[in-house]
Amino acid sequence: MTRRKLTREEVDLWRKVVRQADRLHPERMDSTHPKPLPKPNPAKPLPMSLDPFEIGQSARARPQRHVLSPSITDRLGHAPVQMDAKVYTRMRRGKLKPEGKLDLHGMRVDTAHPALVRFILASQAQGRRLVLVVTGKGKDRDDPGPIPTPRGVLRHQVPQWLSLPPLAQAVLQVTPAHVSHGGEGAYYVYIRRARN
Repeated sequence: MTRRKLTREEVDLWRKVVRQADRLHPERMDSTHPKPLPKPNPAKPLPMSLDPFEIGQSARARPQRHVLSPSITDRLGHAPVQMDAKVYTRMRRGKLKPEGKLDLHGMRVDTAHPALVRFILASQAQGRRLVLVVTGKGKDRDDPGPIPTPRGVLRHQVPQWLSLPPLAQAVLQVTPAHVSHGGEGAYYVYIRRARN
């Protein structure tokens, strides 16, 4: 903001006031003509008010994993029901007690597959209808890398193994277990009756 210069009338008025006023310090003799004030420095813009800051507010979110296919739980949940609807509903709610259980925790793929085949075929031969296969939820990897890796190898492999021979002829329905029986880390396997 620049100051304006005094007009001729304002200067005359000031001179009249100076002539009529008594000096406080008569020994100091200053000129009676008012000096124009120096131009002020350009005003700096005021800093904008800062919004409240939280640590990490501008950090990028972790990149989402690419889902190339629906999850196993979604795929099995949308699969057509091959068994009695009432029994299926009771099984999904955890109301049916499994007659056998196979725990694959800690097994590698090369040992888990033969163990699953033996268990399912033996259960069918013994006349069992509902068995529980526990796979675990699997470990979550920190850095998935450029190729998406599903969480829990056995959790993803077991439903596929159950849909392939020699187990496909023995299995009627596969569905994720109820929370009381392991939730997403286990599967109910409903077995067909053995044909004589």
